[in-house]
Amino acid sequence: ESYASRLEGAGITQSMSRKGNCIDNAATEQLFGHVKDEFYRGREWGSFGDFKRDLEEYIDHWNTRRRQVRLKGLTPEEFRNRALAA
Repeated sequence: ESYASRLEGAGITQSMSRKGNCIDNAATEQLFGHVKDEFYRGREWGSFGDFKRDLEEYIDHWNTRRRQVRLKGLTPEEFRNRALAA
């Protein structure tokens, strides 16, 4: 049984870029690049639970405390809140 068939059997929709359009993945690739550079590279964890806990903390930091130049020095949370208030 193929991977796609197993997904379909489980009621999961497989998400893939359109053929010949790798730009669809640009945002995801950028995020994973940051995660590898800022979080993962050169570190080791004693267990999957430790890794998961630290990754969740990093994602929380990324979304709520990490200031970004492209957001004019705001965190993503601050940027979103300002946009919703406008």
